[in-house]
Order: sequence, then structure tokens, then C-alpha cells
Amino acid sequence: MPRFAANVSLLYNDLAFLDRFAAAAADGFQGVECLFPYAWPAQKIAQRLRDAGLQQVLFNAPPGDWDAGERGMACHPGREGEFREGIALALDYARTLQCPRIHVVAGIVPPGAAAAEVHATYVANMRHAAAQAAPHGIQILLEPINARDMPGFFVGRQAQAHALVAEIGASNVRVQMDLYHCQISEGDLASKIRQYLPTGRVAHVQIAGVPERHEPDVGEVNYPYLFELLDGLGYDGWVGCEYRPARGTAPRATQDGLGWLPRRAP
Repeated sequence: MPRFAANVSLLYNDLAFLDRFAAAAADGFQGVECLFPYAWPAQKIAQRLRDAGLQQVLFNAPPGDWDAGERGMACHPGREGEFREGIALALDYARTLQCPRIHVVAGIVPPGAAAAEVHATYVANMRHAAAQAAPHGIQILLEPINARDMPGFFVGRQAQAHALVAEIGASNVRVQMDLYHCQISEGDLASKIRQYLPTGRVAHVQIAGVPERHEPDVGEVNYPYLFELLDGLGYDGWVGCEYRPARGTAPRATQDGLGWLPRRAP
């Protein structure tokens, strides 16, 4: 059975962020991921990881002004300096948290920008991120995100993501395969997993129920079947649980929704 990592930005959201690590460990998780850790000192997060016996397996590079609707800067011409500052900050956090993967959020294509310039900017920025991360043994991930949740996002489909990895040409750039986004954008999940997992370019998998992005045992995707498929194909990475509890911020909403989790600790 795959190794599951709790996304502590979305799960355990009835608790303060730094208290979510212990809660995840108590439910049997051995790894965690999050969206953006930068509101908390890296050393404080690292201490919570150590106290809970958890591994930080993934987080995102700074996305620009998230509250204003920005979803990354990597494809934005003219913001290369800001992008590089964000990568430097992300690498500082990754080293402190001993996290081996950073997802670089591609961004929404700027209105009126020339497609060729957007593409070239993205590739150049990702090459820079990869070069900065490589000496530290850190992977840089790119993720296709569905256009319903994030209209205009630069990377939308699995084939595009894998073509970009080949074009970027850095051995530490990989794909983050979110099965929730893939189901909405493309469907045919089992075939997509069989097609792309053997390439060795998929470094992280994420899950959520479709269509509401709640627990993975609710909705149209048969996750137990897909977990067996991942096992059968020899996937030994993490599966990030990036979903929103159906009961929102109610007390114990996350814990009460974990009936789907295989081999759950007592």
C-alpha cells in the first residue's frame, strides 16, 4: 500500500497550523505536505516535525500574491527577479525541514502575454530553480492543474507536463501527478498512471475525491483500485492527501473522515 502524507494546510483545519503535525502523527501518518509554510519560522516547523516523528515530503514555492488571486510566477515575463527570490526562500525552508521536493507553481498566464514568451519564461525559470536545487539533492516539481478550479493555469494536462520536463532537461525536475486534477481535466486515470508512472518522471502523487475535493472515498474515483495499481507498478513515492474534509472546520472533521485510510494506526 502506498505511503500517505497528510496535507496539513487542508487537513486538521480545526487546529492551529503548528498543532496539526502531532494530530497527523497520532492518526498514523508518517509524512506531511503543505501548501505554503512561510508564515511560520522554519525552525519551529522543523521542531514540530521532529517531535511528531514526521517527514516533510513536499511544499510549494512562493506563489506571488495568493490573496489577490495569483497562483505562481514561473510563467510571468518580467518577474524573474521576484521568482528567483522565492526559490531562494523555498530552498532555505527545504534545507531546514529536510524536505526533498518543492512544487514550483506555474502561474496563470498573464492576459495579453505572447504564448511564446510565456513558455520561454517558464522554461528558463524552471531551469534556474532546478540548478539552484540540485546541489542540495532537492527535486523541483511541476503540476498540471485543472481549468475548472484554476482557469488559465499554464500547465493543464499530463502530456504537457511531461513534455515540459523533457524540454527543461534537468534530472531533478519531475511531475507531481494529482489524480483529482487529472480526473477533472482528462479522466481515464488508470491508463494515465500506466502510461506515465513507468517513465520515472512522476515523483509525487496526490489524491482527493472528485468532484467536491473531499475525502477520497466519496465521489466518482475508485481509489482502492488505483492504490493497488500504484503498488503493482512499483510506485514507492508518497501519496499526498490534499483534500478538504467534508465537515469543514468542525472539531475532529479530519479524524472522523479517515475511514478510507488503509492500515490506519489504532
